[in-house]
Amino acid sequence: MVTLSRRATLLGAGAGLALRTTGARAEDTLKIGVVSPLTGPAAESGQFKQNGMQLALDAVNAAGGVLGKKLELVVEDDQTTNPGAVLAFSRLAGRDDIVAFIGPVRSTQVNSMAPDVLKAGKVMMIGGTDPSLTHLGNPWLFRCRPNDTYSAQVIAQFGVKELNKRKWAVVFSTDTFGSNGNKALTAALEKEGIQPVLAQGYTNQQADFTPVVLAVRQSGADILSSYFTYENDLGVFARQVRQLGVRIPWVGSPSIANTTSLNLAGPALYGTYGVSDFSADASPAAKAYAEKYQAAYKSMPDIQSSWAFDAVNILAMAINAAKSTDPQAMRKAVIAIKGYGGAEGEYNFDENGDGLHGYNIVRNDNGKIVFDRHIELTA
Repeated sequence: MVTLSRRATLLGAGAGLALRTTGARAEDTLKIGVVSPLTGPAAESGQFKQNGMQLALDAVNAAGGVLGKKLELVVEDDQTTNPGAVLAFSRLAGRDDIVAFIGPVRSTQVNSMAPDVLKAGKVMMIGGTDPSLTHLGNPWLFRCRPNDTYSAQVIAQFGVKELNKRKWAVVFSTDTFGSNGNKALTAALEKEGIQPVLAQGYTNQQADFTPVVLAVRQSGADILSSYFTYENDLGVFARQVRQLGVRIPWVGSPSIANTTSLNLAGPALYGTYGVSDFSADASPAAKAYAEKYQAAYKSMPDIQSSWAFDAVNILAMAINAAKSTDPQAMRKAVIAIKGYGGAEGEYNFDENGDGLHGYNIVRNDNGKIVFDRHIELTA
């Protein structure tokens, strides 16, 4: 198996990477533009994303491609920043030969790009989980992960009904993802008759979370929940949580179970719980994907790769179903996808662009992420 990084060909300084099947001429391929973190704090998660896309690309092309042509991914580096994401997308949107896009996993970057995606008028698959992203009046955004309306409900349900906790401290990034995650969790807890004893925001890319941890410790909370955008922030926070003696149960958003977070935090995350849209034991499709990924890359996948794997497959399905790369035809074909078993779960797209509607509960068992259960919900 040749990895994406080895298969990639530089198109020129700042122009991105083209991923194509050996021997295929440019005019013989259909191109998907990808905005992804190749550099910056999220570069490791970007590699997971690239690995997942490569697995899907190889399978699609081995099966005959789309409309009789090979599929090709053209990747632009978002540098793990909002301005970088906007610039990366502008480079892709300026090309006439790109038929659709795969955007970032981080809501704050998707939100910054959304006006330009609307102008471009082509389908973009996204991984950002901020619920508002598919309610912006932008018909081109389609989500390959469940949104945080569902993550919040699952966190609240598990923490209140299974762990029997009612004094909640919520720590969240003040960006689009974290702020809306906090709002969704607060609303879900209010339905249980609970008002958090602490709702503590923080700014991304902090070197020291001591004031935040002290606020949690002094709040009297008997459970901690979190919405962290970046794994490096979560790693710092987790270590300081343990160093400062906070020992209450912790149920976090999907970043708490990401490989990068586990590597950074180590034992500081042992015993924690999280919601995760991908778990290898959640379904036969997830298990098959995990085995395929491990065989190719000698490591286990996580959500950074699984949603991107599904995004490539869904775009290929939509183009073949539409028998066209016309944007409107592709959009209708994505919305028509029902009952598709992807690595992330069963996709049933609605008119807003949301395909998944539940989360898995997982726990950290001495560094190993163990599947507990899947909870399927309605908004």
